[in-house]
Amino acid sequence: MSDFSQSNVQNLLLRALAPEAFDLLRGTMQSVELPVKFELIAPDVPSETAYFLESGLGSVVAANADDEAVEVGHIGYEGMAGAHVFLKVDQTPNRTFMQVEGHGISVRVSALLSMAQQVPSANDLLLRYVHCCELQLAHSALANARYNLTERLARWLLMCHDRLRDDDLPLTHEFLSLMLGVRRAGVTNEIHILEGVHAIKATRGNIRILDRPKLEHMAGGSYGMPEREYKQLTGFPIRRS
Repeated sequence: MSDFSQSNVQNLLLRALAPEAFDLLRGTMQSVELPVKFELIAPDVPSETAYFLESGLGSVVAANADDEAVEVGHIGYEGMAGAHVFLKVDQTPNRTFMQVEGHGISVRVSALLSMAQQVPSANDLLLRYVHCCELQLAHSALANARYNLTERLARWLLMCHDRLRDDDLPLTHEFLSLMLGVRRAGVTNEIHILEGVHAIKATRGNIRILDRPKLEHMAGGSYGMPEREYKQLTGFPIRRS
């Protein structure tokens, strides 16, 4: 039996589980380091392990046969990699890997599904999390269709800020390009705009948040609804004050 304590874990999903559900998982939990580029979920491969992030930032990427790729979701301490297994599918064409190093808790998928079957309230919670992921994806599509690049960059930076819980975001232009689905030159121009209004300060491989309220104002309605839904459905706010 491991020494994990539900009151001490940082992952919000694990903290939100019914105590009996957490106890069922405790024996299969393993603390894992998650370096940059670590592959949490491989595409088109049955998932045997799920990961509950405690720190760092995971990126869910969709790609096609033309080698086009774009980020379609973020995972931080509020979530998990491998949630597709609750939809009765054992694999996904999307790839999930670490964009910012951190650590987490790994759990065997077989134990996770067994727990969800034994504790219906936990199964309901995890399905609500899947709903939140789908809502995040839907609002990314909405942002891409109806908001300009400056607004979209402000939104993504806010989402990263939520999950990393630090004003220094170790994000490269390459990653921001993947997030926004634009060329790196376009990202550089937009970063200069946000720097010009003193919302951020960019240095090589890092973006420092200087004025979060200003970023929220610039993001407008493109940011906020999925975050409110997560709090309502799990009982925990993504962004800690």
